[in-house]
Formats: sequence, structure tokens, C-alpha cells
Amino acid sequence: MQDLYRKAERLYFLPIGGTAMAPLAGLLQAAGHHVEGVDSGLYPPMSTLLDELGIVARIGWDPEKIPTDLDRVIIGNAVPRDNPEVAAVLERGIPFISQAEAVAHYVLARGPRSLVVAGTHGKTTTSSLLAWILEACDTDPSYLVGGLPKWNRHGFRLGDGPLMVIEGDEYNTAFFDRGPKFLHYRPHLFILGPVEYDHADLYPSLDAVLTAFRAGAAQVPKTGAVVVNAWSDHALAATRDATAPVLKVGSEAGCDLVLSAWEPSPEGGRAALRWRGEPLELSLPLAGYHNAQNAALALAAALTVGLDPDQALAALARFPGVARRMETRGEAAGVTVVDDFAHHPTAVGVTIAAARQRWPGRRIVVAFEPRSLTAARRDFGAAYLAALAGADLAFVAAPFHSGRLAEGEILDREALARELEAGGVRSLMPGPGADAVEVLLPHLRSGDVVLGCSSGSFDGFHQRLLDALEAR
Repeated sequence: MQDLYRKAERLYFLPIGGTAMAPLAGLLQAAGHHVEGVDSGLYPPMSTLLDELGIVARIGWDPEKIPTDLDRVIIGNAVPRDNPEVAAVLERGIPFISQAEAVAHYVLARGPRSLVVAGTHGKTTTSSLLAWILEACDTDPSYLVGGLPKWNRHGFRLGDGPLMVIEGDEYNTAFFDRGPKFLHYRPHLFILGPVEYDHADLYPSLDAVLTAFRAGAAQVPKTGAVVVNAWSDHALAATRDATAPVLKVGSEAGCDLVLSAWEPSPEGGRAALRWRGEPLELSLPLAGYHNAQNAALALAAALTVGLDPDQALAALARFPGVARRMETRGEAAGVTVVDDFAHHPTAVGVTIAAARQRWPGRRIVVAFEPRSLTAARRDFGAAYLAALAGADLAFVAAPFHSGRLAEGEILDREALARELEAGGVRSLMPGPGADAVEVLLPHLRSGDVVLGCSSGSFDGFHQRLLDALEAR
């Protein structure tokens, strides 16, 4: 595929440090373009990725430092219209497109068929599972994942094969394009995981969420397919307008891929499968029934594009995993510290359940940072109560975006603490500015498993906790 990228362009990423922007910067650099960018701040793992790739990333907005000979600016959804560098780009008439448009313009227009992984939960894991299968089966795929697979800590690959896996985010594309990113990705397969209400700052209702996913499914041509998680009624509802074949993955007999008899173990799990009547067996080195569902979706997609079932299943059995998805960061003083991206209540709940499977008999301590605007909202209080009820001790930090919400809209942590305590879950709800490590450290003992859950940096919580435990 690389020979199709004939004209090298000078591209400027505004901003460059996000989980979608940094891997795309690397992908376009691999395609032969000169890539640089700016951000208000950078943190691992994306700062590490940019350093490894040798991509220059300036810190701090400064319109005077925007290069004068750019071919195009790629604008992400993390910057508003009033960002000073955005304003300068518009005033100077510099050509610009969104991150999602850049994927279509620089990559998909060159020929690969896109396998777009969408849904409220499991996108990064399912995308990585599918990319791993395709790569292990020697299809020489391209992929762009919103995370860092453990066998390729860059999160992207530019191959010469005919297929490209893309994680399809439903969040808005840019300040000038309020639609979901995946509408730009021209899906040959639209792989739809579970769908729930999320991104309350963007979607006013579940119906609005369903409308977005329905548009994605409707884009698939009749020569492609929609592969859907049939455990999720909302995901099934989102396929309503599809004209392409709809392939169901679930536990019911009528599904195209049936997963049954799930047998969990600390090492992962096994399940019986049936693909269009053919019996198969899944062995997966990931804890959690939700990951069995993710793997089944990825497998169904791989089989739909013609891969050999035995080869695909062999690949799944040795899947290396994904950074920040139940990733053990270390152990100190007998305490295991685990990093996970979980932030939606459902994701927090299934992560706790998977931790109990992975570390049976140990005390599960959850340190949760409500980082997103959705996580900060009072509306999700009951759902977080249900999720955190599975922990033995729950620490919930002050919502990161409290200043952007009215007082009555902010997650009521006092009520959450009362309900958790009444249910037998010890709770810690410190005030704004409290240090998570300092608050949590006195309550930890040897044998604990600490799940640090956040969709952001969490102020380096995991490593700082390990350091503090080591020094204790």
C-alpha cells in the first residue's frame, strides 16, 4: 500500500497527544508524510509513543509558532473553535480537515476495505483482537486502534494487504463536525459491540445514540456486513436501517456465531462456539465474560472476510492483550496494582467482575476517577452504585470536570458513599484536590488488588502508588 502515498505532505496535528491523534500521526509518518504537532500537555502512553517515533510535539498554544509552509492541518475534537491556534488556522486560510476525515483522505481513499469496530464498550479490545487475528494469519493488514496493543505499542500498522481495522468512535469529530467519527470510515464491515447511553454532553438521549449507530450500520454496502453483539438489545436495535447482511453474535441458537458454555479461570476462559452450524472451541487468555463477547465479535468478523477458523482461533488463544485494559502495572508490599481505562458504569462493573475472576479470593480495591463529563454526572449515580458494589473498598475521586457542570448535575458522591457503606462496601470519597495515593495508602494491606480506573492520566496514580508502597 505504501507506494500509493506518492506525494509527501507537511501535516500539523492540532492537538497531537490524544489516543486517536497520536497513532494517526504515526501512521501518516509511516506513509511518508512529515508530521508534527502541538498540545497543551502530553502524558504516557501517547507522549512515549511520539518520542519513540521522533515526532516533534510542541507544548503550549502559540499561533506565532505555527509553521508557514503547511499542506494541511489535522484538527481533533479536543480543541474548541476559540482555541488560539484554531483561530489562526482559520484566519490564515490554511487547509484543514478533521482526524476522521484524514483517515479517509490519506488512507481509505488508497484502497483498503475498512473493518470498523464501534459500540459503547469494548472498541479498543475488539479492534486489537481483530487486528491481531489478521496479522497472525498473514493478511498484512493496516490498523488504527485507540490504544496500544501489547505486541505493537504504537497502536497502528501500515500494511500492504487489502484490509484495515479502524476503531470507530461515536464521539463528535471536531468543532466543525458534530457527527460521530465512524461516519467517515466507509465501513465494509461495521462491527457493533454493546450499545448504551453515554456521552451525555453530546447525546441528549439514548435515541440520539441509536440514531448515530444506525447511520453507521446503514453505510455498509450490500457486499459487506454488519456484525452485531446480540447480547445487547440496543445494538440489535441500531442495525434497523442496515441493507447489508446482519450477522448476529450471541448465546441464542439463532445467531450466526453462538458462544456457549463459558468456563472462566484465572488465566482466562474457554467456550464452545458454533459458526453457521460448525462447532468450534474458543480459548482466551483474557478474564471476563465481556472479553469472551469481544473475542467472539472479532472472530465473526475475521471469518466473514474469509479467514481460516482454526488459524483465527489459534491466534486468539495467544492474544497478548492491550495496554490499560486490566494491565498489571506492578506489585509492591504484596499489593498488585492494575490499570484499566474503565469509566462508564458498565465498564467499571465488568472490570471488577473480571478482576475477581483473575485474582480469586483477594480483596478488590477500586480507585475510580470520574474523568469524563458523563462520569461526572449525577444521572449515573445509581449505575455507579451497582458497579462499585462489586468491590471490597471503593475510592472515588472528585469529578474531574466538576467546574463545567451545575451543582445539581454533579455526581453525588456523599449519597454514593452512604449507599455503598450500607451494602458493606468501605468507601473513600475525598474532597477536591485530595491526593488519591495519600488517601488510599493507609487502607491497603498485603494481598490487595488495586484497580485504578480512569479514562485519563489519573495524575500518574498507578506508578505513584507502587512507589509509595515500595517506600512504606
